[in-house]
Amino acid sequence: MIVGAGMGNGVQEGRGGLTQGEVLPRHAPSQAEGIKQSHSVISSLFSGALAGAVAKTSVAPLDRTKIIFQVSSNRFSAKEAYRLIYHTYRKDGFFSLWRGNSATMVRVIPYAAIQFCAHEQYKRLLGGYYGFQGKALPPFPRFLAGSLAGTTATMLTYPLDMVRARMAVTPKEMYSNILHVFVRISREEGLKTLYRGFAPTILGVIPYAGLSFFTYETLKKLHTENSGRAHPYSYERLAFGACAGLIGQSASYPLDVVRRRMQTAGVTGHTYGTIAGTMREIVAEEGLVRGLYKGLSMNWVKGPIAVGISFTTFDLLQILQRKLRQRGYVQRYGGQCGVVGRSLVSGRGSGPLQQTQLLYPEGGAPAHPAV
Repeated sequence: MIVGAGMGNGVQEGRGGLTQGEVLPRHAPSQAEGIKQSHSVISSLFSGALAGAVAKTSVAPLDRTKIIFQVSSNRFSAKEAYRLIYHTYRKDGFFSLWRGNSATMVRVIPYAAIQFCAHEQYKRLLGGYYGFQGKALPPFPRFLAGSLAGTTATMLTYPLDMVRARMAVTPKEMYSNILHVFVRISREEGLKTLYRGFAPTILGVIPYAGLSFFTYETLKKLHTENSGRAHPYSYERLAFGACAGLIGQSASYPLDVVRRRMQTAGVTGHTYGTIAGTMREIVAEEGLVRGLYKGLSMNWVKGPIAVGISFTTFDLLQILQRKLRQRGYVQRYGGQCGVVGRSLVSGRGSGPLQQTQLLYPEGGAPAHPAV
């Protein structure tokens, strides 16, 4: 063969006789697979970041109101929540309802990006382990993938959640910006304070993320089996996400209250130290339901909305990016493919051979698989 014989000065010989069938594609598939995997990770990170930002911004006023009630001993009701929102608007202006949202974005964008990306990767790994690669996972691995994704994202972004909670419950005069929160907490309360409430957060995120992803994926699977349509409509995705948020947040809500109390102990005058001790104090002062489930009714409003928007935005962005790749608006495999092609022939240029011909000698690359 010309390629084999021409390794010494292969360009001159290769220019005349090299054909598509004679290109050595032996190492290209693994390289292409790695590049496709990189595209999948980048796509998931981008879609997850935007999904989280859109979802959280849409419910920020309700989220801030919920946190204020969670960390106080005041009794929660819809009337009191409305009164608090109205009083905040009259006193500090309309945009004060979004106070702390900048800190929320600093946390949510990396959190959501990591969570959605990790979920895709855990699904792939568990699918390979259980023999369901490319198919819907069985129930337990489906729950496990969501729990692992939520735990991974929480561990990497927790201090940002702590800062966001502090900004939500304090006046503007106390903390001027996100950096100021970090500096004051570190100086006055110690760096360990940035991880106060970490244990209940992890314990809460396991059922929350697990049930949220499990419910959403299960409803999509049932929809496909019963309707025959591979992709639900947007309003159906919103409904599936709302159910996922409702179930996930209801299951983990008491631990959410506990973590908020522990996170804001430094500015509320309490000395919450442990999960059990915090729960006992809340129940003793405010009762079981009114204490540990304070603000849950508001969460039933804002939680399903936020989760529904988040899941729907992520799915639609993934579909959009896949269509753009298939239509050629996004380069499929980038410049790395050219490096692979050149290394198969020689170190010097051998003419305008197409990258897709080198990777797929039989005539072009296939459409990018579903992400």
